[in-house]
Amino acid sequence: MKKIIYILFVSLLLFNDFSLASEKKIVFIDINRIFINSNAGKDLNSFIKQKKKDLDDQVNISVNEINSKKDKLAAQKNVLDSKEYSKKIKELEDEIKKINASISKKNDELIKLQKNIEAKFSQNLNSIIEEFSIENSIDMIFKKQQILMAKNEMDITMDILNLFNKKINKIDID
Repeated sequence: MKKIIYILFVSLLLFNDFSLASEKKIVFIDINRIFINSNAGKDLNSFIKQKKKDLDDQVNISVNEINSKKDKLAAQKNVLDSKEYSKKIKELEDEIKKINASISKKNDELIKLQKNIEAKFSQNLNSIIEEFSIENSIDMIFKKQQILMAKNEMDITMDILNLFNKKINKIDID
């Protein structure tokens, strides 16, 4: 008799937990889509693209200068004695190393800037998502990239995008 009561009690608890789980509101969001399509995200993306373009332009200018110096040095090979030619080659190699170090440093700074921008964007987005989830009694939000399959009705990306655009027009970069 005790076993039957125990089994009934456990069954009721399990059934009750399953019914509570089915009442939970679970949704997902595409954060990348918001970053690409929001007004602030578009500004940040264009800023990052411009910085990358500036770095690429600087790299191209440096490459052209080095190639010009190599060509000039190659033309002087027969005119210069071997010691002088070796000295000029060494100077050119040192200049190439300095340029590569400078480009590498600027590339690292760009990566750091991009991570900083993404972090600031995420902070702003998270506060809006939190506010939205409280107002709409959402229990759980997943990133779209982490979901294999879900109903389209569970996607709140456009709702968050519209709310984000209303509340945040620009994100300042330090």
